[in-house]
Amino acid sequence: MGKTELILVLILFNIFFVLFVSAIIVYIRKYKQRKKEYLNEIEIKNEIHKRELLATQLEIQQATMQQIGRELHDNIGQKLTLVSLYTQQLLYENRVPEVSERIDQVSQIINQSLQDLRSLSKTLTDDNITQKEIVTLIQEEVDNTNTFKRCKVTFNHNFNQLDLGFAHKNVLLRITQEFIQNSIKHAHCKNIFINLSTSEDVLWELDLRDDGIGFDSTQIKSTGIGLTNMKNRAAIIGADFTFESQKNNGTTLNIILKKQP
Repeated sequence: MGKTELILVLILFNIFFVLFVSAIIVYIRKYKQRKKEYLNEIEIKNEIHKRELLATQLEIQQATMQQIGRELHDNIGQKLTLVSLYTQQLLYENRVPEVSERIDQVSQIINQSLQDLRSLSKTLTDDNITQKEIVTLIQEEVDNTNTFKRCKVTFNHNFNQLDLGFAHKNVLLRITQEFIQNSIKHAHCKNIFINLSTSEDVLWELDLRDDGIGFDSTQIKSTGIGLTNMKNRAAIIGADFTFESQKNNGTTLNIILKKQP
């Protein structure tokens, strides 16, 4: 083999080697791309499945709340109404002033309990959420909480009307209720601040804050029912959920639903 032929063989060998290495590189890149696409597809399917599961849980919770609301109204409400009528009859028939005063006090307590029960029953039914604006729903919850004078709740918003469907209103209301209950029960707060706003890029943003004792959020159990419920509700509608708390510095919760591009 002459020198020229040897050089030609070496050149061809190098060309084939480069092509072979290039083919391997292309194959590896395509394999990684296909793997990434497959993993993304799996992740999307898992996310869809998770949302469907959360939506099912929400439907079950809604059905349960509806049943409880109807039971409160039709069963316990009717019994309290009957007791109220009995106390009114006793008050009418009694002739002892001291006893009449006590009966009247009992009657007032029963009537107030009946009013609270009816309000709770309406809150638990879909009709109440469907028919009212989100601002009205939250304001009713604020007013009910302030009635007990255990904690002052302040509610602000930056719009006149916010057109939301049932799912969004339900999520906002239930999370607000959960936060208020947790703050009063665990945080021993004096104030709770609620702000609901909207902007050019944000469909709505809910900020909840209390001035309670707080806690170390790094030590919180992520499986806690209250926090899990709030996270799940936000996830159902694709909202971003942020929860922070520090000892002696209160607790804050922020939920944002951005507008779709």
